Amino acid sequence: MNLKILTAIGLACAMFISCEKELDIHEPGNLVPKTVVEDPSLPSISVNGTTLHAETYGNPESSLVIFLHGGPGADYQNGLNVKKLADDGYYIVFYDQRGTGLSQRHDKNTYSIQLYLDDLTAVIKHYRTFPSQKVFLFGHSWGAMLTAAYINAYPDRIDGAIFAEAGGFNKQLLDEYGEASRKLNLFSEITNDVLYYDQFLTGRENEHEILDYKLAIASSFSYAEGNDEGIEGPSPLWRNGATVLQAFMDISENEGFDFTTNLNQYQTKVLFLYGKNNKSYGLSFAKKEAAFFPNSNIVQIDDTGHEMIYFKWNSVYPMVLDYLNSLN
Repeated sequence: MNLKILTAIGLACAMFISCEKELDIHEPGNLVPKTVVEDPSLPSISVNGTTLHAETYGNPESSLVIFLHGGPGADYQNGLNVKKLADDGYYIVFYDQRGTGLSQRHDKNTYSIQLYLDDLTAVIKHYRTFPSQKVFLFGHSWGAMLTAAYINAYPDRIDGAIFAEAGGFNKQLLDEYGEASRKLNLFSEITNDVLYYDQFLTGRENEHEILDYKLAIASSFSYAEGNDEGIEGPSPLWRNGATVLQAFMDISENEGFDFTTNLNQYQTKVLFLYGKNNKSYGLSFAKKEAAFFPNSNIVQIDDTGHEMIYFKWNSVYPMVLDYLNSLN
């Protein structure tokens, strides 16, 4: 069914009709799933002045592997295959970053890179059970950028890192990757579908339910047939964080960023993964990012693209496990 039709039906149900009563789009849970603040039954932790949707797998005494999801503004649901590592003796931590997924929402002007780094520090402190417990970061896309940012700021705190197709470790690389992968043809049918919903819903800054709903519809272009990132199709997602995405886009455009200034001080071997079908990334881009580290290994994952962790975990898993075991 055409996305326009699905959108119109969804909006009609959400805004105008219900079998029993009219629904208010501003009521939590009507347009998008509730956050941990609105639904206390969800697994969560309260750290650094926010409440994060979070869960763990494995023995709390084992080495920590913290999964950092993509976005900014996505969530960890499509990375849950990583929990398999708990069977191999690792303590796996997932959390929806501040303002994303099912975590607590905040005003746009409160977000910063340093705040996200502070959140990660607080997550590590929350789950670490003893000082010598090893901590590994496993970042995908934006989460891999955040991994680089954390190591760049605190190279002595992390015992190893896995980078699955980081969007770019500095503004120049991010722009290069974005030009190749995310540009929409303004005259394409995909773009028409993306913009169609705006006839029905508007959303001012910090109207999180409406903005998150709109972003969910808009994001469908990323896995359209023939996309340059080689994404096979949709992967599971609880809820987008539109305000976070806009906040970090503004930071990138207005302030710029560079997560590479101290990476050459990090002597531990790091692992880079890329999907063979992602035309926008590839070996050449992986080499550009890996070059910032003194010791790195690059591995191609065949028959998949940017969402390799969800679609081709069986191919990703042995590479990740071998790397972690080599440092554990």
